[in-house]
Amino acid sequence: MNSVAISGSPRENVGKRDAKELRYQGLVPAVLYGGATQTHFAVSIADMKPVIFTPEVNFIDITVGGVTTSAIIKDLQFHPLTEQLLHVDFLQLDPAKPVTIEIPIRLTGTSPGVKMGGKLVQKLRKLRVKALPKDHINNIDVSIEGLEVGKSVRVGEIKVANLTITNAAEDTIVSVTTSRALRQAEQEANKK
Repeated sequence: MNSVAISGSPRENVGKRDAKELRYQGLVPAVLYGGATQTHFAVSIADMKPVIFTPEVNFIDITVGGVTTSAIIKDLQFHPLTEQLLHVDFLQLDPAKPVTIEIPIRLTGTSPGVKMGGKLVQKLRKLRVKALPKDHINNIDVSIEGLEVGKSVRVGEIKVANLTITNAAEDTIVSVTTSRALRQAEQEANKK
């Protein structure tokens, strides 16, 4: 799993007035929990952008007051109108405890159903996966090599070593449906 380094400054005062002042300075109030104690700190909005606005999942190495901790983003709060980042919750990673993360799906191969004129429909873009931090991967590859028109790949068919997928097994990840052009061609062929 990729890792991104972020540095933060400890917060002395915790409250609405202090948080508003931090945001005015271009900082975001944040909390790191999951360890022995909660750590309240502030991080730069500019440092958070490459972590938030990416399709990839990253572990985050947070340095606050000279102490570096490995964590993941657990929750983000945005302003409803301006979409400004208001608050970030980080969860400290414990190497001995499994953690649940949503990992992106990457489709591989070429579907024969699409070559015949079918339409590829991807219903899930991420899978919820539970594993130890060392076992997490950047993305889950799903092959569409044998996908004919009318066929689909379901969550239950995906197996990855050392990972437990927590989505429902019957959920469809990707399918190939009949396109309008293919349907018209079949109707014209049946008329003859």
